[in-house]
Amino acid sequence: MDNSLGNKIHRRSSREVRVGNVIIGGNNPIVVQSMTNTDTMDTQATVNQTKSLVDCGCQMVRITASDEKTANNLYNIKNSLIQQNYSVPLVADIHFNPKAAEISASLVEKIRINPGNYVDKQWNPDFTEQQYKDILQKAQDNIFPLVDICKKHSTAMRIGVNHGSLSKRILYRYGNTPLAMAESAMEFLRMFSTMDYYDIVVSMKASNVKVMYEANKLLVQKMQEENLNFPIHLGVTEAGNGEDGRIKSICGIGSLLSMGIGDTIRVSLTEKPENEIPVAKNLANAFKDIYDENKSNTPFSEQEREIRTISLVAKQLMDKTIEDFEQEDEELRKQVLQATGVKVFKAEFIACPSCGRTKYDIQEALEKVKRACSHLVGLKIAVMGCIVNGPGEMADADYGYIGCGGGKVNLYRKGNLVYNSIDEANALEKLITIIKQDGLWKEKIS
Repeated sequence: MDNSLGNKIHRRSSREVRVGNVIIGGNNPIVVQSMTNTDTMDTQATVNQTKSLVDCGCQMVRITASDEKTANNLYNIKNSLIQQNYSVPLVADIHFNPKAAEISASLVEKIRINPGNYVDKQWNPDFTEQQYKDILQKAQDNIFPLVDICKKHSTAMRIGVNHGSLSKRILYRYGNTPLAMAESAMEFLRMFSTMDYYDIVVSMKASNVKVMYEANKLLVQKMQEENLNFPIHLGVTEAGNGEDGRIKSICGIGSLLSMGIGDTIRVSLTEKPENEIPVAKNLANAFKDIYDENKSNTPFSEQEREIRTISLVAKQLMDKTIEDFEQEDEELRKQVLQATGVKVFKAEFIACPSCGRTKYDIQEALEKVKRACSHLVGLKIAVMGCIVNGPGEMADADYGYIGCGGGKVNLYRKGNLVYNSIDEANALEKLITIIKQDGLWKEKIS
């Protein structure tokens, strides 16, 4: 299939956001980033992994800061990297803890917050429009100290909206939809604009490629309508591992890059973080004629041409301008059709790439579950690293397998807890039992 873009595609115009020695947006090339999966309190391990990522070509590294203690240890991590001549910008990943965000904002170049779990509280669907506005005003008041610190230290911020962790307030108002994701981000972009704070990057992430694709298009449309032009971070969250994880990421990220949307990317794989970088670099290079004037006349490699073709096909499939496509590699065709939600050929596995919050060896767990269940066509099984994001991010999965620490696993059916803190050694057998009870188990055909 033709991998040309047809009429010249122009990159979406965005403002520049400086993150340490890296600039995101404007006319700058796509920035490739990843995240450590070490314990943030293990300074040496985190430093070593960060260095390894940078040596692979990673330009920005995100590190979990789940509480005040881990946030404070970012100082030691950063200081050690500087002493070893590594100046890579660090991003603190924040969940639920405003104080950790404020500490981190004075130590690293960027912080990432999720509107769905940062300032939102319980929501009553019977609230009036005025009460809704009052909640937003309270959110603005609550987040003002963080913005003030970011402005003082020239710290950038990513507003990271995840499909699986939208607030109840947003869900009641817009449903669990791409529109809800875009509106969740827009609320905070408007809020920060009134505070005269613009060092912002925004992301719309989902494990469902089509949802991620539609949410980003809606975000761009809404920003244009309100004359906002913040740069966009792209990624398919919980993409999984192996070829399936890579194809899902290429379909989601590449389809948007082919439209000139996206300024920084992460390919989230349930593998060593270093494995993400070659895929991300090839994705960026696959659209260098749009994004990098210095490389625009450089010939495409075979991998870049294939990524470009897959991305363009994925866009057409999700836009419904085509229903299928011809491909010599039948397995690749099936992977693309399944990743874009057009046809289902096998079980789908949602799995987080792991981070400092991960409570067990998720890479091993995912492989174990895949070996046992990959033949169950149409089932969606989530293998998640911790109970912080797991239940929310696996919301549309049929079954969930979540590490909860101490060699224990929680098992879920349709988002509902079935087994709590069972021994990991017995977890797969219990998962299969649940599937059998639901009449969905089929024996493998040898």
